[in-house]
Amino acid sequence: MSEVKKLSAPFSEEVARSLKAGDQVALSGVIYTGRDTAHKRMMETLDRGEDLPFPLSGAVIFYVGPTPPPPGRPIGSAGPTTSGRMDAYAPRLIALGLRGMIGKGNRSKEVREACVKYGCVYLGAIGGAGALLSNSISAAKVVAWEELGPEAVRELQVKDMPLVVINDCFGADLYEQGRAKFARK
Repeated sequence: MSEVKKLSAPFSEEVARSLKAGDQVALSGVIYTGRDTAHKRMMETLDRGEDLPFPLSGAVIFYVGPTPPPPGRPIGSAGPTTSGRMDAYAPRLIALGLRGMIGKGNRSKEVREACVKYGCVYLGAIGGAGALLSNSISAAKVVAWEELGPEAVRELQVKDMPLVVINDCFGADLYEQGRAKFARK
């Protein structure tokens, strides 16, 4: 079993380029949430020449639509959504300084190429483990588009969120590596 790498968000291109597909990560710091509708609004905001409602440079976006928080908790269940739904938007955000994305499932060739070119990583979270992942979140606040409910952009404070690098800055893909390793010869 490999060593878990401690990672603090936001992080630099140099940090992103130090990670390899398959690395286990414990992510702490400030990250942002965003799903389909929020990403569409981000593009509209950028198209108008306006700043996004959060700093993009070095940022990590978690593809999640959390459930309402139970009493005494900052957030409800926070499981990853299918990342491919953000593939149309991700390369533009990566080119503007996004350093990490958290979700589940494969990414497009265009997203993977942007990760290589600009220094970004795609981190996988375990689908179906939203209650477990929410234990890593100590604070949550809406920072944009509150009317979107679960799809509003939130700023999350996380501590040791368990993740794995799926796509690194060198073009490696953990899913492809796994299929190749177990393919019948």
